[in-house]
Amino acid sequence: MILTKDTSISRRSALLGATASGLFLGTGTAIAQTTEPFSSPSVRRNISSFSTSNWREHFDNLEHGAILCDIDSRAVQYWSEDESVYKLYPSSVPLTEELTKRGNTHVIRKVEGPSWRPTPSMKIRNPEWPDYFPPGPDNPLGTHALYLSWQYYRVHGTGDTRKIGRQSSNGCIGLYNEHIKELFALAEVGTQVKLF
Repeated sequence: MILTKDTSISRRSALLGATASGLFLGTGTAIAQTTEPFSSPSVRRNISSFSTSNWREHFDNLEHGAILCDIDSRAVQYWSEDESVYKLYPSSVPLTEELTKRGNTHVIRKVEGPSWRPTPSMKIRNPEWPDYFPPGPDNPLGTHALYLSWQYYRVHGTGDTRKIGRQSSNGCIGLYNEHIKELFALAEVGTQVKLF
């Protein structure tokens, strides 16, 4: 298609045209975001169905930055304190509503190369699991973990990439290892976190 100075094209038309012609990134997903015609103005959806929110709907301020974990759309958003950095990551979420904790918390500790111990309730459900996983490629917490003020809850990485975008965790929020590494560098102890 040749565009002249007088030709206009909407974002939706461009996205649909790119989708129809197969102009995708290497992962097979387009990165453009569109505004759904019937969604609220503050919520945008991309073609992967992740929803984005305005931080003001969930936090009073951005002191120490903010992490929003959207259980329903299986996405994690991050805003820096000065709003110069915004990130959106696909995530894994808890298997069931019973394993899901919702509400406000914050980062109390950051660990690169975390070790992991199953919680007592995990051991009851999965008695065959070892009592301890050392740091390394098979560790369920991946390469980095943000420990939350709620006991046993973390935002962490995973080496099992099949889990991302699915209900697959025992309560934590999981990210690809490369994404948690980036979020780990951005977040600080005290960063606000909300799971909703």
